[in-house]
Amino acid sequence: MSTIRSRKNKGRKLQQEVRDLLLEKTKGYGLVEGDIESVTMSTGGRDIQLSPSAEKVIPWDIECKNTQTLNVTSAINQAESNTKEGRIPLVVFRRNRSKTYCVLEFPLLLDLLFKK
Repeated sequence: MSTIRSRKNKGRKLQQEVRDLLLEKTKGYGLVEGDIESVTMSTGGRDIQLSPSAEKVIPWDIECKNTQTLNVTSAINQAESNTKEGRIPLVVFRRNRSKTYCVLEFPLLLDLLFKK
């Protein structure tokens, strides 16, 4: 059985990996150290904090979940409740020893893929 501490460590690890991937993928956009941050566990709001500069580059407000049994509806509701007006809620999740995936409203995914 996992402890609260181990669950929080798993969650923190995913948040940090998401932050690191975002930093890597946004090189060349003028972002600097501190523009994308993983928040302290149990802090309310978004799991990945973005500076105003980063918000111009990254359209999502991100909720991270590292769990074996993801309640997708609950995770989406949490992401939506923490999303600023005009931004896109995104749930990033992973199960033990699996790849990392995300949940995004389908029409918004299509808008991102097929921008004109």
